[in-house]
Amino acid sequence: MKTETASAVRTVCALLADGSTVRLRPADPADHDQVRRLYGEMSADSLRNRFFVVSRRSGERAAERLCTPGGPGHRTLVALHGDRLIGVAEYETDDGPTTGEIALAVADDFHHRGVGTLLLEHLVHTARENGVTAFTADVLADNHPIHRILAHLGLHVTRRYDGSTVHGVIRLEPDETYRCAVDLRGRTAGTASLRPLLRPRSVAVIGAGTRPGSVGRAILHNLREGHFRGLLHAVNPHAHAVLHLPAFPFVGDLPHPPDLAVLAVPAEAVPRVAEQCGRAGVRALVVVTAGLDADRTAELTAACRRWGMRMVGPNCLGIVNTAPDVNLDATFAVGRPLPGTAGVAVQSGGVGIALLDGLSRLGIGVSSFASLGEKRDVSGNDLLQWWECDDRSELALMHLESFGNPRAFSRTARRVTRRMPVLTVDAGRSTAGRRAAASHTAAAATPTMTRRALFRQAGITATDTLGELLDTAALLHSQPLPGGPRVAVLSNAGGVGVLAADACADAELTVPELPAALTKELLAMLPVGAGAENPIDTTPAVDVPTLAACVDRLAESGAVDAVLVALVPTALTTAVGTDLVTALTSQAPADRAHCPVLAILPDQPERIRLLHTDDGRTLPAYGEAQSAARALRHAVERARWLARPPGQPVAPVGADSVQARALVAEFLTGQPAGGWLDARQTARLLGCYGIPQLPQTYVTTEQEAVEAAARLANRSGAVALKAQGPDLVHKTERGGVLLDLRGEHAVRAAYRDLTGRLGTAMTGALVQPMARRGTELLAGVVQDEVFGALVVFGAGGTTSELLADHAARLAPLTGTDIHELLTTPRCAPLLFGYRGAAPADRASLEELLARLSRMADELPELVEAECNPVIARPDGSTVVDARIRLLPRRVTDPYLRRLP
Repeated sequence: MKTETASAVRTVCALLADGSTVRLRPADPADHDQVRRLYGEMSADSLRNRFFVVSRRSGERAAERLCTPGGPGHRTLVALHGDRLIGVAEYETDDGPTTGEIALAVADDFHHRGVGTLLLEHLVHTARENGVTAFTADVLADNHPIHRILAHLGLHVTRRYDGSTVHGVIRLEPDETYRCAVDLRGRTAGTASLRPLLRPRSVAVIGAGTRPGSVGRAILHNLREGHFRGLLHAVNPHAHAVLHLPAFPFVGDLPHPPDLAVLAVPAEAVPRVAEQCGRAGVRALVVVTAGLDADRTAELTAACRRWGMRMVGPNCLGIVNTAPDVNLDATFAVGRPLPGTAGVAVQSGGVGIALLDGLSRLGIGVSSFASLGEKRDVSGNDLLQWWECDDRSELALMHLESFGNPRAFSRTARRVTRRMPVLTVDAGRSTAGRRAAASHTAAAATPTMTRRALFRQAGITATDTLGELLDTAALLHSQPLPGGPRVAVLSNAGGVGVLAADACADAELTVPELPAALTKELLAMLPVGAGAENPIDTTPAVDVPTLAACVDRLAESGAVDAVLVALVPTALTTAVGTDLVTALTSQAPADRAHCPVLAILPDQPERIRLLHTDDGRTLPAYGEAQSAARALRHAVERARWLARPPGQPVAPVGADSVQARALVAEFLTGQPAGGWLDARQTARLLGCYGIPQLPQTYVTTEQEAVEAAARLANRSGAVALKAQGPDLVHKTERGGVLLDLRGEHAVRAAYRDLTGRLGTAMTGALVQPMARRGTELLAGVVQDEVFGALVVFGAGGTTSELLADHAARLAPLTGTDIHELLTTPRCAPLLFGYRGAAPADRASLEELLARLSRMADELPELVEAECNPVIARPDGSTVVDARIRLLPRRVTDPYLRRLP
């Protein structure tokens, strides 16, 4: 029996459409007077829309009911702006436990700001957690605001008109339409909330010191010297002026509350100053102060939530917006970033300085920058949404050491990467601190695999180093995307060309042999002694016009997808930078616009620089072939990601989710600490999701084993006997699996052997028919504490962990994700008719992964599930062995709009 949750939503903060912050929580008796005041201040029209009559008494009765602790089936949520209650939403299940009637009321002066929609989103979440599947609502036909809210909510609504009223039924199953609607509302609210932060009309630096070298003074200096377009104030109780600006003792003494306050005060003062900022009407904070302990950090965050201030930090470098009408440089970096088109978000201030310097040196420049520090509020997800709506940003660079809400980040990133490249440094790839794995699936799910799954699914370009990040950014900023991995290598020195070709191979690019006609054409153009295979050796005698003509011919040939030109200075040419490079930077024909061209100049001191072409474009020049090849590989991967269909989450039919949740609840009631399901429980849970399994019988005696073997033996007459017990998770390693047993004598001897060797560790045994031969695979699920459920697929059997041939994607899987899971492992050719063998039934494997994904997505308590081996054959796929581990845990809907 499902126990109803007291409230799926405790006190949380979320953003309204205008960017302001509200707090949502369950109603309690102390809210009575505020709820009564809410109804008492409503207009006659609002009262009529809510109660169908204009009656103040109706509001008083509603306040009495809403604020009295209700019984099962009655839930009320309230919204507070500051300390004022501005909205209330409720449902009550009168006619049945799965349908609730809803009511909604919002203060008149908060209409059209998204209060009602936000309350309903959280009420839907609460109801679903408590088993409610539908809402009903009776609404006056002319109550247009509520009709608009229901129409735009994103859930399926049916209406029945009855005179002056409309009876609506809202189905609560969230689908992609609902999530997209929530995304759009979240993006609108999030972007609005960042305007005081990134486009402030006034800034106050609190803690701007008179001592040279102080952080606050450096920030004030950068703001002033950067020609910030708004009002600039200094706050320092111990000075009359700082950098020739009048200094005010406290933020409350300023003539007008600033949009943004930058806090550079001692750690012990930060919570108090943040509270003062909130009371004064400040709308956003940048907290550069480091060294806040947990209590002070909690007080700081609470002040921001109480007063509706967005915050970057604490312990950060600051923020930048180079828009000409803003010119905001609220950092203590030494150099001033060049205005440009790259949005940058980092957690480490040192990494931020390196990226700002690198982008400025390359000439790409920065549109906006945020050093997120400890990331207590504003996150990478917020910045992605900002850049998505910012016409100046064409490239996003991120260095994130952690992800607060990976699923929300992934959804946002998938959308943003369709518009612009999003690049990151894959920090934290080491396995230090990796948890002990109790199954092969868990062992396969390394931290690197989990992060890379997130990046691949979201279309994020993940590099290993900052240098590689800038290498790739330069290419994506300056050149078109390649149509594929085929590269032509052109060099004026044969050995350099060979090294470049090797670098391409190392980067999983191809250097194909050119068509004979093209080779002949190139040889006719080049000096005597040249080689026109691939790589192409032009010889040192090549001149500028010839080199340019070769590059252009390769680019328009269609035989390759990119041209990589490696040039070294020789006695036959002047310096490379002033001679042969002219061939690359002179105005190129239109054909080059569809084929990227990269230069390798081993003599240049820079790792990467952008050469300016005659027509105003740029071309990347690398000091090493490896850098160029890796950047090109990332460009190829981005092109592939953009070309693939976005995919929709799979939703296999026939799953009994209610029964599955009941099985999980039953197990955890008996074992509150969690643990491994036994074979029978595992089979039942997999059966709830329609996952095909080999027939099996659980036995506890030798005679039961003999009888089960007689029933289950297949045409070969052979069975398998597998020992079962709480401590026998890895049965094979303990010698607990005996195969190909034929006849009663063999089964009896095998059962005695197991009990003799394993003793009390064996509580029973599983009898199965021997599986027919096929390809042995592993399919499983691991719940990551940060990223959520990860579906793993690849080579199975006893050598699964040794081979480590697995791919992974985060649940819920799309059809595209499933395709990539099947085709990415090295063993994939075995499934598609390798060397003339019959291909496996691909549809059955796709269905298996889809069902595992649904199970993982619906059961947060499922921390490990391993199907190993899965036997894939031309006529279907079957799970031969499986194990599942459950832990008591509660996971909040990752798509629910709320602030950290």
